[in-house]
Amino acid sequence: MRPRAAALPLTLVAALACAAPEHSGDPEAATRGGRPKRYAFVVNNPSSFWTLAEAGVRRAAAELGVEVDFRMPQTGAVDEQQQILQDLLAREVDGIAISPIDPANMTALLDQVAARTLLVTHDSDAPASRRLAYVGTDNVAAGRSAGAEILEALPEGGEIILFVGRLDAQNARERRQGIEEALAGTAVVILDVRLDQGDQARAQENAEAMLVAHPGVDALVGLWSYNGPAILNAVRAAGKVGAVRIVCFDEEAATLDGIAAGAIDATIVQRPFEFGYRSIRLLDEIARRGPAAIPAGGIIDTGVVVVTRENVAAFRAELAEQLR
Repeated sequence: MRPRAAALPLTLVAALACAAPEHSGDPEAATRGGRPKRYAFVVNNPSSFWTLAEAGVRRAAAELGVEVDFRMPQTGAVDEQQQILQDLLAREVDGIAISPIDPANMTALLDQVAARTLLVTHDSDAPASRRLAYVGTDNVAAGRSAGAEILEALPEGGEIILFVGRLDAQNARERRQGIEEALAGTAVVILDVRLDQGDQARAQENAEAMLVAHPGVDALVGLWSYNGPAILNAVRAAGKVGAVRIVCFDEEAATLDGIAAGAIDATIVQRPFEFGYRSIRLLDEIARRGPAAIPAGGIIDTGVVVVTRENVAAFRAELAEQLR
């Protein structure tokens, strides 16, 4: 059985409760002593996926004249992300955008943060918490898009295996749900879901092991950004490029190279630049205007792009423009 993340220690909850004064809800509360407002953007793992998100954060900060602390847990562990939040509250940041690693077990922590500063989620939501809004992908819809690409790759049906870091992250659960919805009633069967806990070396080991355990498997599907390159490396090492189809998520360079070479069928690409750009702009709008700035329904859907061999060159040109 996969171990669950530990419950939030009471000592940490108490520390967070004392870390900063109660947020008043006043639109000017985020300006202290005339200094530029200071926000934080917290991600959930050390993947290169976040390079574009950081570019979006920096562009928004430059346009708004604010300061932003970009934080990346190096282990992808819940306790490390908890420590980052504690540190940010001690520094009295004016708002935080976070992709929570384990939303269910972090709800108490997120509620403590929301009581002390502006809090929005991005990439992976925590809808049970007191966060003000979510900026990112409709992951169920994204999963359905992945399911459609799996069916395109396997029109006669077949057996597939899913790979992801953790299934306690909201985005992972919702992508799996969307894929299952798209495949319901078809001849495509999900044999297994393999977890790697955010360990990229383990992600490749998982793919290699499944190719041995299921030599007749028809497709491998990666749900997190690094899973695509890990699967591609395993399929190449096994000499099964073309025989084992690949569908994955996000736009890591190795994934796009694999698509251009015809080794990966498709990747479902989010808009991480927009995660960063729109999260910081939203925090600043809420800080200035109050609750009126919160979007209807509390969600900003940044959409997805399905990248295949036909549009990968144009997509890469778009990425280069975002990084300028």
